[in-house]
This record gives sequence, C-alpha cells and structure tokens, in this order.
Amino acid sequence: MTRKFPTLSTLTALCAGLATAHGLPAEAAPAAASVSAMDVSPELLSVMRRDLKVSEEQLSRRLAFEAKAPALEKTLREELGGSFGGAWLNADGTQLIVGVTDEAGAERVRRAGAEPRRVARSQAHLDAVMAELNANAKNAGPSIHFWQVDVATNSVVVHADSGSGMSKLRNEAFVAQSRGAKDGTIRIVESTQAPQLAYDVRGGDPYYFSNARCSVGFSVNGGFVTAGHCGGAGTATSGHNGVAMGTIRASTFPTNDWGWVATNGSWTPQPWVYSYNNANVTVAGSQEAGIGASICRSGYTTGWRCGTLVAKNITVNYSNGPVYGMSHTNACANPGDSGGSVISGTQAQGVTSGIAGGCESSSPQTFFQPINPILSTYGLTLRTGGGSSGGKGFVSRLNGKCIDVPNSNFSDGVQLQMWDCNGTNAQKFTWVGSTLQIGGKCVDVANASTANGTPIQLVSCNGNRAQDFVLSGAGDLVSYLANKCVDIVGVNSASGAKLHLWDCNGAANQKWDYR
Repeated sequence: MTRKFPTLSTLTALCAGLATAHGLPAEAAPAAASVSAMDVSPELLSVMRRDLKVSEEQLSRRLAFEAKAPALEKTLREELGGSFGGAWLNADGTQLIVGVTDEAGAERVRRAGAEPRRVARSQAHLDAVMAELNANAKNAGPSIHFWQVDVATNSVVVHADSGSGMSKLRNEAFVAQSRGAKDGTIRIVESTQAPQLAYDVRGGDPYYFSNARCSVGFSVNGGFVTAGHCGGAGTATSGHNGVAMGTIRASTFPTNDWGWVATNGSWTPQPWVYSYNNANVTVAGSQEAGIGASICRSGYTTGWRCGTLVAKNITVNYSNGPVYGMSHTNACANPGDSGGSVISGTQAQGVTSGIAGGCESSSPQTFFQPINPILSTYGLTLRTGGGSSGGKGFVSRLNGKCIDVPNSNFSDGVQLQMWDCNGTNAQKFTWVGSTLQIGGKCVDVANASTANGTPIQLVSCNGNRAQDFVLSGAGDLVSYLANKCVDIVGVNSASGAKLHLWDCNGAANQKWDYR
C-alpha cells in the first residue's frame, strides 16, 4: 500500500482549513480565532518544541498568528489582484509577508498589518510558468527531481542533479520550453537526492524472493517477521508492487520456523494487518491468547480467515524435519499464506508456518510459529499502534461529550453523533495513516461532498480522499477533501447531536481533544 502524501496544493488548502476566520481583514478576525499553546495537546506541543526548537511562549505566539494569517492572506490576495506576488510567514511564524509588484499594493499591505515585499513578478506569472513546466513534464529526465513556485524568492525553482555533459543539457532543454527560462523566473538548484516513493509494510501483504512468494507477518522496527522457510539469510526481497523491499537478515528452519526481513528506506513498517476488506487491524501488542480464543490470520492467497486456537506447544513433523513449540488453529490457510499474520483481537500471535488440509478441507488445520520467541531471539520490537481496544476518544470542547457510533452500529452510512463518554468501543477511534478507523470502518464524508452540512458517517475503508482527515494543533478535525471541519450540528450540546461538515470557524463545537 502506497503511503499518501499531500501535494503542495493540498498542503496549501490544508493550512487554510486550519484557519478560524474566513475572508475577513486581520482586524476583523473573531476572538474565537485566538489559539495558544494551552489549546494544543501536551504530546503535540512537546513534539513541536523539539522539532521547531522553540519555547512554549514562542509556540503560543506562532499558533495564534497562524490561525489568523490565512484569512488575512485571502483578503489581500483578492484586493491586490494582479499585483499580488504571493505570501509567506516570516521565520518565527508571527508576521505575514506579502509580495507586491507596485507601491500602491505595498501601502495596502501595510495598512492591513502585514509586511510588503516588492517583487518583479506576480503570483499569476509564477503560476503560469509552473503550468508550462507541468505541461512539459513528460520531457523531464531522471536528473530533474522536482520543481516548485518559491514565493519568497519570487521564482520557480527546478531541483535537479547538477551533473555535467548530457544531463546538464537535458536539464536546460527541459526549462527552455518555458517563458521563465527567458525572463529569469526559473532557477535551477542542485539536488543531490532523487525523490522516491515510500511504501508501507503491512501484515498479510505478499512479498517475493527467489521466484517464490510468502506473506508479511508483523512489522517490527526496521522490517518485518515472517516464516523461516520463506528464504534464507541474505536473500533479497521485493514487495507486493515489485519494488525492492530489503534483505532477509536471519532465518531458521526446521527446529524453528522464523525469520525476519530488514527493509530498505523505501518501506515504512506500520502496525497494521490487512483484513482484506479494504481495512486494517491495528496491532496493539503480542499478549498470548488462551486455548479456545478466537484467531484470525491474513495472507495473500486466501485473505482473512478466522477460527479458534486449538492447541499450543506442539511439535510439527515436516518432511524437512521437526519444528518445536508451534501452535495450532482451525483458521484455514493455503500455500502462499506462509509467513502471514496470525492475530487474536488486536494482539499478534504468530506467523503462519504450514497446513494439514487447506481452505478446501472440511477440517482445516493451520500451524503457526508464536511471535514472542521470534522477537526475543532476534531482539526485535513489534510495531504497535493501539488497536481498536486501545483506541482513543474525541472529546468535544463544547460539552465534554465524545464522538460516538449510535448503538454501536458499525454499518455503512451510519452518521456519527455526540454522546456521554463511556469508554466503549463505539467511542474508540484509531488513526491508520490519515484515516480514522473504528469497528473496522472508516470515518467518511458522505458522498465525497464538500458542501456545508454533509453528514460525517462510517463507511468501509476504500482509499477515497473523503476518508482522509487531520487533527490540527488547534484542535480542528479537518477533512483533506473538503478543507472543512467536523462540526456538531446546530452547536447542540445534548447527547444525540449529529456531526457534519462545515467551514472551519474556531467555535467550540469544532474543537476536539483526542485522548
């Protein structure tokens, strides 16, 4: 599964979605737009201080201004028209700098409380040059890494491997088709790292080695565990998409049937097991289940299959030799499922080893290698993410109530509501990438609509951008698709109030704490 990254235009829209005033001059921004460090979760605040290398007081000033800046930028963009040359925040995020092409525009920017910067080119001109490069993208050779509008330098920047000879000529030929090459708009900047796609490691997905196929077991820091008979140490692997994945670091079979793959930088181990219905189960730990407990397993050949744990500590006498300390389930499997995830609830149990009667049998028997001995042997750490039982609730700052699935009905199309917080699974949400999942379903904007008043509902996870959300530092739960906020209908503080989509406005009925 490919990780999704917002495009530059999406990021711009997202920032606008985190604003709390819309289309108003700075002096008219409502008081509700004020944000401080006190509005941000302690966990997020700690990470921001660490990565931005600023104090809490500096963060408070930054957050307060960032909440107001998009509205001010929107107003100035509209008022300046053709003289607008782009806008950006200063280094500490407490001042809006606006590019202008004439002095009249500069004076308007000053009156609005922003800092003018005289530039040679308008935003419209920069965008037109960018569009010309985009139209010629098919002719960008591998030495061209990416290109962008850089409003702070009033240019369009092409990042490329400087190289020499033919590479340099190809770079110059690519930009020569644009007017920006003639009027100085385009700058070519040396780039030493070519962009590459990043992919997720997920339990149950296939991987390939030596013209054979197995399934991923569970993600660990640095890679994933799998069955030992799925390749020897030093064997190269590729992922479900054929992209080089990594190398089998260690492997034992028989006696034990365990191994692990160290993945390369293109792959990110995630705490997920694929349930083969467009949804992931988040792994919360590796607590060993008792005999008779429900067991499910995931693998590329037969998908998601469930049964019970029949026995532990058994010896399986394969033709290659015995394997000790195995477990036995009646959740069926077939060849190719080897190495795949075996899980009970949200707790990892082991990796699929072998079968005696597959999914076509009336009495299937599947043997799996318990996971904890694998982790212990290789000193690995299981990647975990909370799982449905370890999920968190979204608490409204309006009324202290929680987002809730009515009557624990996890059917497609059920509109989410507010209810007294009660700690049930109907209120426990888990982030899986940019999706919010609960009960095996995803939070969704109905019909992928961007209109105010669109219901916020549950739907089977399907990869649609209507299921992508972000929780901002200011407590806004924002739809990537609509660039609008999850909102309590009618500012209703009572239990049973429904949720829908609405323009972000900074009101308490749009503010959430994830805890």
